[in-house]
Amino acid sequence: MYRIAIIVLMVLAIVLGLLVGTLNHEPVVTDLLWVQLQWPLGLALLAALAVGLLIGLALSWLFAILPLKLRLRKMARQSGTEVKELNPPV
Repeated sequence: MYRIAIIVLMVLAIVLGLLVGTLNHEPVVTDLLWVQLQWPLGLALLAALAVGLLIGLALSWLFAILPLKLRLRKMARQSGTEVKELNPPV
């Protein structure tokens, strides 16, 4: 069930990427202080989306998940029990 959902999401992402890429083909110059990049607008939009997604996931892991894991480990150490990682079945 999950494989089908992942495959459908991947196909939708590819179709969306192709759609954005073909409708926004004008070149855009991005000045990054030490290098200038000339990319199509669609690629620049998708790259900005991907970078924003990665930064958001990293920040949520750093400020939400990591403190909770450390707190759980500390509480388990105080109670004398062992904490096992929860890995859902694939």
